[in-house]
Amino acid sequence: MAALPDYIDGYGPVHAFAGAELSLTSPNPPRPAVNTVFTATLAEAIGNAGLASGSTISFHHHLRNGDDVMRQVLAICQTLGICDLHIAPSSLFPCHASLIPFLADGTVTRITTAYMNGPLADAVKAGKLRNPAVLQTHGGRAHAIESGRLGIDVAFVAAPAVDRSGNLTGAIGPEACGPLGYAMVDAAHAAHVIAVTDHVAESLPRICIPAAQVDQVVNVHSIGAAARIVSGTTGRPVSPKGKIIANLTARLIAASGLLQNGFSFQTGAGATSLAVASALTPVMTERGITGGFAAGGMTGPLVNMHHNGLFRELWDVQAFDLEAVRSFASDAAHHPMSAALYASPARADAIANRLDVMILGAAEVDQSFNVNVTQASDGRIIGGSGGHSDTAAGAKLPIVTTTLKAGGFPKLVSELTCLTTPGDTIGAVVTEAGMAIHPSRPDLTKAALHAGLPVVSIEDLCAQAQRECGKAPRTQSDGRIVAVCEYRDGRVIDVIIA
Repeated sequence: MAALPDYIDGYGPVHAFAGAELSLTSPNPPRPAVNTVFTATLAEAIGNAGLASGSTISFHHHLRNGDDVMRQVLAICQTLGICDLHIAPSSLFPCHASLIPFLADGTVTRITTAYMNGPLADAVKAGKLRNPAVLQTHGGRAHAIESGRLGIDVAFVAAPAVDRSGNLTGAIGPEACGPLGYAMVDAAHAAHVIAVTDHVAESLPRICIPAAQVDQVVNVHSIGAAARIVSGTTGRPVSPKGKIIANLTARLIAASGLLQNGFSFQTGAGATSLAVASALTPVMTERGITGGFAAGGMTGPLVNMHHNGLFRELWDVQAFDLEAVRSFASDAAHHPMSAALYASPARADAIANRLDVMILGAAEVDQSFNVNVTQASDGRIIGGSGGHSDTAAGAKLPIVTTTLKAGGFPKLVSELTCLTTPGDTIGAVVTEAGMAIHPSRPDLTKAALHAGLPVVSIEDLCAQAQRECGKAPRTQSDGRIVAVCEYRDGRVIDVIIA
């Protein structure tokens, strides 16, 4: 973790996090209903919205690495001479390398997002963005928009299908992507909403965003490629070590006492996290367990568990694969949820707070169970919290699954490259060499040992990881701050240095 200054200009005072209580403002009410207008071109829609230099504009990432709406919008802004823009997409992917020229010429000077990787993230790390990027959590972003702390002048919604009234859905269309959970918050609170679509339908099987929240609809040639939703860690096969970790994790869940009828569950998007769902399936089947719901970014393994009767319902903020997209289009028990309902720290009823078990990944874990999923050990920006911190704080048992090393670097370390999720919100860390359980959970340790599971200390896992690796993690320099990492309530938890 980088040494934090006492005060970061523009972001307020830095706070300690262990045991800190959330202090949150009340959400703003949604904006008044509007009459939807179908506009001929994207340039015309931008003009009608009154978009000007210095504005804040938002986008969503439901098409993930297949998105093309952000590039189209910013190219038009560049042509119109609109500059100094603050973009607030829910996430950024390698496809957004196309945005790098907009950083260079000043079309974009600020970025606020919950996740970024690929060439654009490399450009931010290299200092090519004029102001420090702000990395939020998914729940933190939703609350920042609802509270007005992150005001959106114009929200651009990539809509796979729009009906004649202006209602939006991700359920159908050539580039169907599933629920529009992140865009739901933007549409409800932005000053102006422009839907960008490549498919107008006579009727929609499911409505994600109602026409009353949409000012304009623009029909373009293509919004992107839904086939590229499966990308990054989501598209990787599980490794032999990952299978070992997944099986150990399923056994820990079985031993925890939480695996009962009504059980609620979520996995992250990493290959090992997804493998846990497959490993848990025979355990639930053998015990005759019917879970209440599975949640989060939805995947094929969770859809299959639901369709096989292991979960009664699915709560979905975004689809991670096309099997989840198809399920959302046809299954009434596959519910969409907004990012606020999913994980806002201001909502006691958030789905994240109703989880029994959450499976998380990690780039690094330290001896205090603190987790990094933001930077690689070599310093590259490889992601961000997304829902990591939100679900770790909300779930009864958050479990981090990770190998001891990757790319020659240890993943169990004495000091993190970047702090993403505080260790006091983590229940256990499971590796191929055994599992460490947080000292605040002696009952879980006792249950795991009784089940014959290989429980070891976090210090021993760190020492073994260090012995197996020939590379030391990169130390932070004292250079320019290029990104500010926020915890879910908006406080600065770390910074990234060029």
